[in-house]
Amino acid sequence: MTTISPNARALAALGHDARLSIFRLLVKAGDDGLRVSDIGEHLGLAPSTLAHHLSTLVDAGLVLQDRQGREVFNRVDYPAMRRVLGFLTSECCSGVAVQPAEDAA
Repeated sequence: MTTISPNARALAALGHDARLSIFRLLVKAGDDGLRVSDIGEHLGLAPSTLAHHLSTLVDAGLVLQDRQGREVFNRVDYPAMRRVLGFLTSECCSGVAVQPAEDAA
């Protein structure tokens, strides 16, 4: 059984153009989030396609969904987003030791 880290799962979820577009739109929307229908309207995605992509983002821990009556609102889980960004940038510019290559001659 292969275990996938939360960071790898989040990055894999963002590795699809539609999901990346959805996530960026939700980042723009802020804490209020957007209804599923609003996301579909903005991005021109069919409801079944949108549901699949949102499910992947929710499963990856990047998007939270709140039901308000008959509507489902989607918003970015900002602490989760910051954890992924922190993971990516935690060792920025810290340097890497490189062994010199031996001459083949």
